[in-house]
Amino acid sequence: MTQDEVLNEFRDAKALLEGHFVLSSGLHSAKYLQCARVMMDAARADRLCRAVKSKIESQISQEIELVVSPAMGGVVVGYEMGRQFGVPSVFFERVNGELELRRGFDIPQGAKCLMMEDIVTTGLSSRECIKAIRDLGGEVVAASCLIDRSNGTAELGVPLIALAQLQIETYKHDQLPTELASIPVEKPGSRNLKA
Repeated sequence: MTQDEVLNEFRDAKALLEGHFVLSSGLHSAKYLQCARVMMDAARADRLCRAVKSKIESQISQEIELVVSPAMGGVVVGYEMGRQFGVPSVFFERVNGELELRRGFDIPQGAKCLMMEDIVTTGLSSRECIKAIRDLGGEVVAASCLIDRSNGTAELGVPLIALAQLQIETYKHDQLPTELASIPVEKPGSRNLKA
């Protein structure tokens, strides 16, 4: 699947939004990728995640035994990647600011894990999830996402395999361009952040 085909899937799902958004990282952007809309169509989710799986298999030789994601954004895409690989998937939830496994989930000691996200911007959530996996005894063989907004600059300490890479400008709240500052801000992500 080419990058243009991936972006067309987002456009067709009305998941490539324009306006003024505050991202989960706290940064502001004029564009937002709403993966929940892309993943709500099971056939589209299958196409995208099958393409991600193919990319992972071409770059990673280790077997994947478990797919692990951070909630909220990674839950559905993590489940679908688990289905694609024929392995279980679990997700971390944020409790008092820390990632925790709940709902009876666990990570078997030494399990070879794929950390799966929907979108990577700065890599903060991914790094937190990777650390949490390792703290519980899992081995992270790779990280993956549908879209890498960092355009390959996010450092995760493991290979990051993205279906598409984009360079979408982001801004700190005190460095907004005038045209963006004049638009009302939306907070579409799952973290409760101040605009």
